Amino acid sequence: MCCKKLLRAMALLAMLFFSLFSYSQNKVVSGKVTDSRDGSGLAGVSVSPKGGTTGTQTGPDGSYQISVASSVTTLVFSSVGYGTQEINITGKTSAGVSMVASTTSLGEIVVIAYGTRRKGDLTGSVTSVSAKDFQKGNINSSEQLLVGKVAGLQVTTGGGAAGGGSTIRIRGGASLNASNDPLIVIDGVPVEGNGIPGSANLLNTINPNDIESISVLKDASATALYGSRASNGVLIITTKKGKGGKVTFNYNTMLSLGVITDKVDVLNGDQIRKIITDNAAATGNNTFKNLLGSANTDWQEQIYQEAFGFDNNVSAAGAIKNIPFRASLGYLTQDGILKTNHFNRLSGALNLSPKFLNDHLSVNVNLKGVQTKNTFANEGAVGAAASFDPSQAIHSGNKYGGYFEWLDANGKPIGTNGGSSQPNPISLLEFRDNKSKVNRFIGNMQLDYKLHFFPDLHVLLNFGMDKTKGSGNDNIDSILVTNANTKGQFSYYEQSKSNLLFDAQLFYSKDVKSIKSKIDVLVGHSYQDFYTDVKNFPKFTQDGDTINATIPTFPTDKPQNRLESYIGRINFTHNDKYLLTASLRRDASSRFSKDNRVGYFPAVAVAWKLKEEFFKASDKITDLKLRLGWGQTGQQDGIDNYAYLPRYSPSYDNAQYQFGDAYYHFYRPAPYDKNVKWETTTTSNIGIDFAFLNNRISGSVDGYFKKTKDLLATVDVAPGSNFNISLTTNVGNIENKGVEFVLNTVPVRNKDLSWDFGFNVTYNETKVTNLTKRNDPNFPGFDVGGISGGTGNYIGKITVGYAPYSFYVKKQVYDKDGKPIDGLFEDIDRNGVANDQYLYKKPAPDVLLGINSQVAYKKWNFGVAFHGMFGNYLYNNYAAGNGVLNAIKDPQTFIRNASADYLVTGFNNQQYISDYYIQNASFLRWDNINIGYNLGNISHSGIKARLNASVQNVAVFTKYKGLDPENSRADGIDNNIYPRPRIFSLGINLDF
Repeated sequence: MCCKKLLRAMALLAMLFFSLFSYSQNKVVSGKVTDSRDGSGLAGVSVSPKGGTTGTQTGPDGSYQISVASSVTTLVFSSVGYGTQEINITGKTSAGVSMVASTTSLGEIVVIAYGTRRKGDLTGSVTSVSAKDFQKGNINSSEQLLVGKVAGLQVTTGGGAAGGGSTIRIRGGASLNASNDPLIVIDGVPVEGNGIPGSANLLNTINPNDIESISVLKDASATALYGSRASNGVLIITTKKGKGGKVTFNYNTMLSLGVITDKVDVLNGDQIRKIITDNAAATGNNTFKNLLGSANTDWQEQIYQEAFGFDNNVSAAGAIKNIPFRASLGYLTQDGILKTNHFNRLSGALNLSPKFLNDHLSVNVNLKGVQTKNTFANEGAVGAAASFDPSQAIHSGNKYGGYFEWLDANGKPIGTNGGSSQPNPISLLEFRDNKSKVNRFIGNMQLDYKLHFFPDLHVLLNFGMDKTKGSGNDNIDSILVTNANTKGQFSYYEQSKSNLLFDAQLFYSKDVKSIKSKIDVLVGHSYQDFYTDVKNFPKFTQDGDTINATIPTFPTDKPQNRLESYIGRINFTHNDKYLLTASLRRDASSRFSKDNRVGYFPAVAVAWKLKEEFFKASDKITDLKLRLGWGQTGQQDGIDNYAYLPRYSPSYDNAQYQFGDAYYHFYRPAPYDKNVKWETTTTSNIGIDFAFLNNRISGSVDGYFKKTKDLLATVDVAPGSNFNISLTTNVGNIENKGVEFVLNTVPVRNKDLSWDFGFNVTYNETKVTNLTKRNDPNFPGFDVGGISGGTGNYIGKITVGYAPYSFYVKKQVYDKDGKPIDGLFEDIDRNGVANDQYLYKKPAPDVLLGINSQVAYKKWNFGVAFHGMFGNYLYNNYAAGNGVLNAIKDPQTFIRNASADYLVTGFNNQQYISDYYIQNASFLRWDNINIGYNLGNISHSGIKARLNASVQNVAVFTKYKGLDPENSRADGIDNNIYPRPRIFSLGINLDF
């Protein structure tokens, strides 16, 4: 009901303001914009009155014509790759402009927290990536546009699933159990990023073709205005807006093909037969030899496919009756490389940005709607294909779909609970139907009113909404051998989320010429309401002719939380040399009790323009600026909405009570901590920005130190002290420090040829400094990183003085030839028992690297991009569990495949905790090759065309022995062997 009222209010307000009419005397100014290098006309240059947003663009020959109010005295000319210029038009009806090429323009406007700022006036650590610099190729999800583009930003894709998501980290993690994901803000609306059933990745609901820029806010002085959700940095996504002038259209289409480049290194049928035969001869036991087949089946080859994709987008932008607008429609269909996996996205966006009352009232309406449909493949088939016996043929004459299955003498599946322990991987794909649909709407309306009687003061109102609904079916056919006992399963799920936002802000800006200073002040109030509606439907299973259903005690769960905030910020600039930014945010979150509900998050930053102070007359030094920043941010994600309240929660499906023919959930007391409070991160940052030779060489260096206290962590508690053996509470500290270096260069730039080359490198170190409420130097820490195999095995530890998730392993002993000895480990403490564990290596990288280069020659362009990580290690869980003889000879009397690592070790039994399986995962990935050709006008109607082609995931250079060294898990456990495909793309872009 609340949502409907808000929508009606937004619609009424939009109609009201669109119906307003104000008359003012206009004048027309025309001219031509040229390139200072050769005098050629520049197309697509934005021309707008200073202080306004309604403008036009230059035509193909660089000419323009704009109608402005007679009171306008200055026009602003801006274009990507050129310095912004302001031209006085007092008494003029024509104005010509010569634009100077610039790699980075200090006058470029950057989107920051609650506003914008000139790049040259930034005091915090902010990187803005615009559309021209985005990662090229077949990009299905918006975060992938940033891979390798921003120092300190780590974007790790999850594999080859269609529409799949990524793990995003800014300057490493600041928390242990709470979320380490950055806050995402889309056109002024902070959104939830924790997903919804039916979607593997909520960011894929934003069409990358609609994005104008993404700002990455890294230090607390830049993020503190977002307070309680900004400990892990902020990504501000700004979508494309309407511009004044003639309506223009764009259509682009892209075809893509994804192929498998590598598979898990396993044994073939002949190798399995030799191992089993030799072992039978040695032991005199032919049990497994008699089970061998005669085939050489590559099961991984059977489950993967060539993944085709088709991405279409059309947009229109311009002005109708002085109302600038942009409208777009997109359709993407994409196969996954795993058979039966498919993703569809239908998206639409509309932006309206008119001005009224002699440009005193600006209205900005952003509406985005999307529907995604997923067909999820059973990803259990990936592991099954790597471990299924390659000596067996694909098909067999049985009742389980005709696929070969391991059956006993009575024709029943070999395994526990009446189902097979080793199902055929193809049957896992064929006999599961898992489909979903997600609808999402993000909309907001901003009303910016510059007071007539006090034009230095702006009032900004922002009404926003983010509504998402996910639903789907997950059905398993009774033919599937794993369900031989239950005869199939039918389940339906549905969940909706609502995020309502209301912001009210006052902006005051004044240029005080008497003291050569500028000042702008922001004060505001923000209210956000998060509401989730979870439908609890029965889950049906069939046993013979009997249908069983798990009946939920309550049909709906409705968790809700609210956030109310007050914000304040002041920017002060003196003599265009000295800059000061100070801010404070007060957050009150319903996730905490009244005593701990409110958190205060201050920040301060200063900058000194050394160029203006010491090198103003230098034509070699374009920019030199020193920045210092300090601030605090908070964390409330990662805990339950009601973690401070005594409450009851439903039991899991495997803990139900049968009453008659139905099964019911128990409700049991949940653990709680009435004193749980904010997790707080304090960040200090020092940086220097530089540019030389008219921006032919530019970059920055930043050093940072972050300290998080009152960590939100799930820890073990004494039995009987709470309603569980573990509890989420505030405990311990963590420190994070690092250095970032960015360098962008233009080695060549002339009339026909330009070459841009840049790279960024980040060093980061994270260490736990405390894990107890009272500092206890003898506390051993927490076991973390549960592994696949064995019972209750952990491979990592969180302990004081070490990086989070450091591996805790036994020291493997090797023979004289360097071969690991089965079951023999070093007695580290020399007490006569060789069973010691020690802390060894860590999953997080020490160094992140991004490299990009772009060459343009006449109508051609060519680019490459790389990214890498160094100093990171992975636990090769697949090799540890499957690279031994006992994995081939399963105790339940059937044959498995094995990791080819068995040929190296010859291990008979699993050595899960051996440091042999901790492997160097440093890598350099060649992300992209792209090439384009500008066809120019292809018809008398003025249609312009551009061809482009790209290859993604070109190559990976690494010593890692597993499938892929790039792993998204914080604990560094590699048991997800879903490969990333190489993607070939071909597209065309039309402007008309």
